[in-house]
Amino acid sequence: MSLLSLLLNVLWVVFGGLWMALGWLLAALLMAITIIGLPWARAAVNIASYTLFPFGRAAVSRETVTGQQDFGTGPLGTLGNIVWLLLAGWWLALGHILTALALALTLIGIPFAWAHLKLVPISLWPIGKTIVSQATLGR
Repeated sequence: MSLLSLLLNVLWVVFGGLWMALGWLLAALLMAITIIGLPWARAAVNIASYTLFPFGRAAVSRETVTGQQDFGTGPLGTLGNIVWLLLAGWWLALGHILTALALALTLIGIPFAWAHLKLVPISLWPIGKTIVSQATLGR
């Protein structure tokens, strides 16, 4: 991780990253309690880590990384994402949107507001995604 990414991640934690990562962990806990929700819980924990330290990393489809479909990137993944959207995705996306709106009111918070908005799509459709270093992607 570059020094700039480290600095941005530290500031990010202060400007809403911690709060939203805790939301993701709460979603993971609620899913894990049901036992049936364990696949969603695992995805939520991975994305909680990404939400806590997003700079220098990116969420991409596993199919893009591996070059092949798996359960999460195929039809079962779509079904899983629909269930996720109904149970937890909409309120996590709403949390990112509300945090972004609050941050956008300040000049310093605008870049962090934009980063929260970039997390909305993965909040709604996380199954089949993996978190990779941006260096891996060549960015």
